[in-house]
Amino acid sequence: MKTIYKKLLFLFLIFPFAAFAQTLSGVVLDAASNQPLPGVNVIVKGANKSTTTDFDGKFQLGGLNNGDLVQFSFIGYTAQEVKYSGQKSVSISLVEEANQLQEVVVQVGYGGVKKKDLTGSVTQLSSKDFNKGANVTTENLLAGRVAGLTINTGGGAPGSGSQIRIRGGSSLSASNNPLIVIDGLPITEGQNVGSTSILASINPNDIESFNVLKDASASAIYGARAANGVIIITTKRGSKKLSVDYNFQYGSGRVMNTVDIMNSQQYINFIQQNQPSRFSELGIINPNIIDNPSTPQNESQQIYNTNWQKAIYRRTDFVDNNLSIRGQLFNSIPAKLTINNTYQEGLRLTNEFTRNNVSVALNPKLFNEHLKINISALYSNERNRFADGVEGTAIRFDPTKPVYNPYSNNFNGFYEYENPSDPSGLAAQSPRNPVAQLLQTNDRGVNNRFLGNFEVDYKFHFFPDLRAVVNVGFDESNGVRRITRGTNGVGSSEFFAQEPNPRFIGTNIEDEDTRRNKLLDAYFVYNKKFGNTNVEATAGYSYQKFEYNGYRSGNRNNPAAVESFPANPDEVLIGYFARTNINYNDKYLLTLAMRRDGTSRFSEENRWGNYPSAAFAWKLKEDFFENNKTISDLKLRLGWGISGQQNIPVGDFYLPRYSTGLLNSQYSFGGESLTVGVPQSYNPNIKWEETTSYNFGLDYGLFNGRLSGAFDVFYKLTDDLYFAETPYADGSNFGNQGPANGGSFSTKGIEFNLNADVVRGDNFNWNINFNATTFERRIESLPADQVEQFIGSSGAGTGGTSQIRRVGFTPDSFFVYKQLYNLDGSPIDGAFADLNGDGVVNQSDRYLYKNPDPDAVFGFSSNMNYKNFDFSFFLRASVGNRILNQINSTRAYSSFAFANDGQLSNIPVSFNDTQFAIANGQTVLSDLYVENGSFLRMDNITLGYTFPEWLDGKASLRLFTGVQNAFIITEYSGLDPEINNEGRDNTIYPRQRQFLFGANLKF
Repeated sequence: MKTIYKKLLFLFLIFPFAAFAQTLSGVVLDAASNQPLPGVNVIVKGANKSTTTDFDGKFQLGGLNNGDLVQFSFIGYTAQEVKYSGQKSVSISLVEEANQLQEVVVQVGYGGVKKKDLTGSVTQLSSKDFNKGANVTTENLLAGRVAGLTINTGGGAPGSGSQIRIRGGSSLSASNNPLIVIDGLPITEGQNVGSTSILASINPNDIESFNVLKDASASAIYGARAANGVIIITTKRGSKKLSVDYNFQYGSGRVMNTVDIMNSQQYINFIQQNQPSRFSELGIINPNIIDNPSTPQNESQQIYNTNWQKAIYRRTDFVDNNLSIRGQLFNSIPAKLTINNTYQEGLRLTNEFTRNNVSVALNPKLFNEHLKINISALYSNERNRFADGVEGTAIRFDPTKPVYNPYSNNFNGFYEYENPSDPSGLAAQSPRNPVAQLLQTNDRGVNNRFLGNFEVDYKFHFFPDLRAVVNVGFDESNGVRRITRGTNGVGSSEFFAQEPNPRFIGTNIEDEDTRRNKLLDAYFVYNKKFGNTNVEATAGYSYQKFEYNGYRSGNRNNPAAVESFPANPDEVLIGYFARTNINYNDKYLLTLAMRRDGTSRFSEENRWGNYPSAAFAWKLKEDFFENNKTISDLKLRLGWGISGQQNIPVGDFYLPRYSTGLLNSQYSFGGESLTVGVPQSYNPNIKWEETTSYNFGLDYGLFNGRLSGAFDVFYKLTDDLYFAETPYADGSNFGNQGPANGGSFSTKGIEFNLNADVVRGDNFNWNINFNATTFERRIESLPADQVEQFIGSSGAGTGGTSQIRRVGFTPDSFFVYKQLYNLDGSPIDGAFADLNGDGVVNQSDRYLYKNPDPDAVFGFSSNMNYKNFDFSFFLRASVGNRILNQINSTRAYSSFAFANDGQLSNIPVSFNDTQFAIANGQTVLSDLYVENGSFLRMDNITLGYTFPEWLDGKASLRLFTGVQNAFIITEYSGLDPEINNEGRDNTIYPRQRQFLFGANLKF
């Protein structure tokens, strides 16, 4: 009680003083992202009182009087004023200014340029623009956020890589993936063993920005690797002020839906209607019950209702912990330390992804900022438990069978189709229990990766217009993958049939890979203003080397297994590059660039290539709308350039090679048998693919930047396309076909982007972003005077194809039969149109019908902030893409249920719509199964609340919840229309829906 009295007396004594020495505290936030803004100037107008916000955006300003006008200002943002009237705290949201946004520096390769001075088609996304939610891999941060860029994971495997395409790609058979550059280091596409993808080891929390170079005028500075565009990733740097950020996120996921197949009762009805004589094969026999022959039913027959798809899936957990510490070492070196742990379970019962990541950055500036040093280093330990793709078996397996056989101890108690007369104990060619295959397979991978760079940027003291930059990069991955299965496990374990002891020998396989990537860049940058003309010139040299070697044990349980040691010849890339940026009167901009690249992939005659580019921009606003209040920005851009594609899978195919002959192809000389050298086919004329691109663009801003965006029209043509199986002229080689260059391929399209601050206010702000892309791909010519090529499995047997590449049409178009229908609209089984009118329906009656390319793709994001609340969502859409539903085209037949392996198989319920009986080479290619794959997907919804003055003002805390993969709207009858397999849906790893909860804590 005495303590309480003392406190009350103390407050009573200081109250008169507090009445005169009043203090205002609070936090300043970015209006668009609701994130704290450090370094904001907080001043009392007309008085010598001021402070700045700390790294968490917090401030405290004392000595205020009622009526004081407090101003909040920060570079790039519109200043705000608050009249002080005794309030204890305030929360301020500053809005970015359009003209200041133009001062943002965009990375364009070997340097940067102000956004307002860009001449090429480049899009930048900073951390406040990234997608929210459970983004396990880096590329998911910008999925759907950039016009012309599509990112498709192809399924729900945790940590899995994505199909990344910029403007549809530029090749038919070679890689279509863009070049990815991390802190100045271009990385290889090669995925290491033990890892899920090349970007899986990168912590998304560590990314500061993405710069997407879409046209050749911007990307040609990377020469022979830029035909598919370039994505430049910049990681976070150190800071001068000490700050500690801790981010936590938890998610619980479930499967959204499954393939629509028959349940147990539907399947029983189907069997009774179509083959009642096989009803006795349903379920299993209970040996403890004796059948009563006087009754029609079999009392010992035990029927189950097993949903095999749900049996192979589970509820999942996702946990992400990220701790970042930024500040100064020795009060002079900005530094950053980030520690991250990510754990995600896949829907398949045993599938897991774990990443442990540590990154460090040091960014000192010395000698009055003449010397800048950037050091970044990343260590990542990635651990995976892979899971076999058993969806096909789960869809097929008889739903009346149990997961576990209560009456047998064979195969660890799992139900399998047994045959005691077979040495293996299994019925030959029968499907294996998919749950058993998952639980009895231990497939684990570990990948340790170190990635880093050391960059020195020196501005000469005696010649400050000239800078010298040297960047050294290193990337090494060491991966191991081990697969083990027991001897009494799943049917996929290896069976050793050799007498006298045929048996399952299990599986014991180990694979190892080591990949290294070494880089040296050295270049000069000259920047000088001559009157109204500013000139920046860059010239330099680049050396990069890729090394790879591996080990394959084979199945160590098999006495006949042979070890192997795969290795690729070291690949060396050498480049000389130059670029000039000319800015006249801050109105007319010209960029000229040239790169000469050499690669060890090709012969000396084809080793070098030249890649020029040019771009021009005109700030129309300055000449035509200088005093216009509505138009705040208007810039015309024109670009042209040539870029290359050297990432083609040919190895050393340009070299003459020999292999040793077999024992039955030896020569005998003097009674001695000599092994012969057999010449292999080769092609010394293999070379780069080359892409020429043209771009017309318009950047715009309205109403002082409240509306802004870009409009682009592009065309690109790729020549000397790579094809793996090009016919060789008779007698010209040691094989009749092989890798070669030939043919051409074009893409044209339109991109549109809009960013709008719909509402700007003190308490409520609303920002939206919309982007749209449409493009059209066409084959202009094929090698060796071919008119068409047949590709894409039909799903029925071997050798059948379902797609075509034909000159003048979109690649991978579907090549099918035209289905005939009854008067009531139902399809007629086995009836197809005789399109050529010869009285016979055969291969000549197939026709080109639709293609997997979308007519247009869209992205839409919305961010709202009301006081301390934030709400955001993100939508993606694809319109006009077509999918060949091969689950239905190959399985929705009554005959499939009674397959040749002797076991009953489940079938899709779509059989009820068609009543088709037999699958053959024509019915599987009916255009009936080419479906509209258009969709609208809600990728993420997030709701958060920020406590700006948590722990007595020592920290800020944001709590949030959300839904990942909230819903999808589509007419497609299959599981998911967003697939990667050139438009053929033959089962997919489902994407899970996750409910997310998390916290962001800043000290």
